[in-house]
Amino acid sequence: MGQAAELLAVSPETVRRWADGGHLAMDRGSSGNRLIDGVSLAAFATERAAGLHPVPGGGALTSVRNAFAGIVTAVTMDDIVAQVEIQSGPHRLVSLISRESVDELGLEVGVLATARVKSTNVHIDRPGKPVPGALTRTPTHRRM
Repeated sequence: MGQAAELLAVSPETVRRWADGGHLAMDRGSSGNRLIDGVSLAAFATERAAGLHPVPGGGALTSVRNAFAGIVTAVTMDDIVAQVEIQSGPHRLVSLISRESVDELGLEVGVLATARVKSTNVHIDRPGKPVPGALTRTPTHRRM
């Protein structure tokens, strides 16, 4: 329950209510603990996320499927390059773009913006046994 709650960014009690209400498939393990079915959890998370941070309409047509609507929380610029941070719900996205693009888009702290991610270099980690000598860390999406 706790792991499902963490993945959904809600309390374990909320996950219990969703499971008891039939929104998530749940079983009891041999010790009596509640177990949430992974397939059910994945479907529920996908459905729930679809409405959490909708991308404003009216924009250009695009082939990019990963869009994160949020608010600009930081802009750091030098003469040529800018680093822009966007907070989209629990997700913090950082992009390096040209200073000219920042100026043209009017990006500054407090402005609503959408980060779109299309990449062939996406890393996915899974929890597992730590590699000897490696740092212990929580799995994350490391690079987009």
